Amino acid sequence: MKLPGDDAMARAAEEHLTAAPVKLPKQVVERPLRQVGKRLLMAMLVLLTTVLLVWFDRDGYHDNSDGGVDLLDAVYYSTVTLSTTGYGDIVPYSDGARLSNVLLVTPLRVLFLIILVGTTLEVLTERTREEFRLNRWRSQLRDHTVVIGYGTKGRSAMQTLFATGLKKEQIVVVDPSAKVVETANAEGLTGVIGDATRSDVLLRAELQRARQIVIATQRDDTAVLVTLTARQLNRGAKIVAAVREEENAPLLRQSGADAVITSASAAGRLLGLSVLSPSAGTVMEDLIQQGSGLDLIERPVIKSEVGKSVRETEDLVVNVLRGHRLLGYDDPAASPLQSTDRVIAIARVSTGGTERGHSVRVTSAE
Repeated sequence: MKLPGDDAMARAAEEHLTAAPVKLPKQVVERPLRQVGKRLLMAMLVLLTTVLLVWFDRDGYHDNSDGGVDLLDAVYYSTVTLSTTGYGDIVPYSDGARLSNVLLVTPLRVLFLIILVGTTLEVLTERTREEFRLNRWRSQLRDHTVVIGYGTKGRSAMQTLFATGLKKEQIVVVDPSAKVVETANAEGLTGVIGDATRSDVLLRAELQRARQIVIATQRDDTAVLVTLTARQLNRGAKIVAAVREEENAPLLRQSGADAVITSASAAGRLLGLSVLSPSAGTVMEDLIQQGSGLDLIERPVIKSEVGKSVRETEDLVVNVLRGHRLLGYDDPAASPLQSTDRVIAIARVSTGGTERGHSVRVTSAE
């Protein structure tokens, strides 16, 4: 198994250096043309207000050319005043006109300038606001889920986790492709652009504080390196990784993965089962797919089931998790059930979730 060093990894590293490190989900903003239109409208309202103020108090102004101030002179004076040009050919000379300039026209002039430079101010405030959001996100992120690789496998895994009630705010996607991260942002997820084999990229995803890590990279050798790096940064997180070839699964476990899913072998076994028994293949596909039908669930033993056999439960129990031991349904030690046990069972699921409210879906789609 060769190490990643080909052109694809080089392009990913280059993209990592040039792209933004962390991209939070974008907030809904107005279209640029609409923003410009609103600013122009506000500027015209400020100008019109100033014209009316000057026109109603026109007797308090003096024009050096003809002495009087008409409507055109009021528009002209308002324009050069708001733009801070100030030619001095029309001036307020009465106390009332000067007072209105101090109390009304000057604030309107400041407002007019703010509108004119609104684009620059918006850029500055946007940067400040984005930095503030990023700092707040980092300070609040705890016990989250990091998804490394947001392809078909990564998306399917997330759909399963969403069904259990996991919030999108608790998920961080890491992928070398900026387009993939933009897609994750559009779905309301935070994304980190970069090569996940680099510890600095995983640190940007706050992996050291994550509770669980899903590794769904395209290559098995990349998955091994990512698992090694992730386990070094976070000793206590649960790491679940996917590989294409079954022969690489032991290496993933040695690298620190708690569970390894072999995609090619699983798909092959499902194909073979469907050939031998299409009905059995349909049942297996129903267990894997997200939605209504049959589901493989993990749940605690309820009070009414304590002391009973696995055959006496309402769900079809296939395994009993007792401490760190996974007991089969036919294992004599599995019965009777204990209050601290957890059972893995097949249950029927409605559109809104499992029919039994205490059940938690644990299957992951490939």
